[in-house]
Amino acid sequence: MTPLQTRPLSSKSTARRAVVASLLALTGVASLSACGKTISIGDSSAPAASAPAPSAAPASSSASPSATTSGQGGGNSALQVVDSTAKDNGLTGTGGTVVGAVVQEAPPKWVQLAAVTSTSLSAPHLININQAALYRFDKDTASPSKSNCNDDCAAKWPPVTIEEGGNVYLAGVNPKEVGAIRRTDGQVQITVGGWPVYRFSGDSKPGDLNGQGVGGTWFAVGPTGNKATS
Repeated sequence: MTPLQTRPLSSKSTARRAVVASLLALTGVASLSACGKTISIGDSSAPAASAPAPSAAPASSSASPSATTSGQGGGNSALQVVDSTAKDNGLTGTGGTVVGAVVQEAPPKWVQLAAVTSTSLSAPHLININQAALYRFDKDTASPSKSNCNDDCAAKWPPVTIEEGGNVYLAGVNPKEVGAIRRTDGQVQITVGGWPVYRFSGDSKPGDLNGQGVGGTWFAVGPTGNKATS
C-alpha cells in the first residue's frame, strides 16, 4: 500500500483560511453585540419569557423604528430591547425624550436606560438619555405590572413612555428586566423588574434627585426595579 503523502499548505490556502477565520470571528462579535429581546406590550409581568431580539437596525433606520401608530394596520406593537447604548448604535440626540416639567407631547422614538452611581446616591440607579433620574412608585404593582399614577399624578411624575415599535437601549441593565405596559390613556410605559418607571417634573438638570423619598413612596429605581436608597 502506498503511504499517505502529506504536504504543507500553500500560501494561497493559508490566506484563504485566515480570511475565513476572520469572517467567523467578526460574525461572532456581531452576534454578541446585537443581543437583546423583543417584548410585547403588557408582557412585563413575565419579561424573561420574551423572544430574542433580531440584530439591531442600522443607524439610518433605528432613529425611526416605527412608521406606524397605534391602531393602524401592519404596525409593530412590540418593542425591541437592545443590550447596548444608543450611541453604540449610531444614534445621536434624545429620541424625543424631554426634560423636567416639559410636557411629553409625543412618546419618544427610542429610550435609553443607564445604571449609574452619583455623589448623592451611591446605590446604582437609572437615568435616561438626558441624565435625568428615573423613579418607581410604591403604590404601583410589579406582578402584575400596573401603574396607579394617572392624571395629576402623571403630570408631576411623567411616565417613561415610548413609541410603539420603538427601541429601548441599555447600559448596565439586564434586558430580561425590561418590559412594557399599556397605560389607561393608551400610551406605552417602560417597566424595569415589573415596576413602571417615571421621571420627576422637579428634576431639571443632570444629577438632580429631588424626587427621592417624596411622600415616602417615590424612590430612585435600580437596575432590577429595586428601590435605590443608599
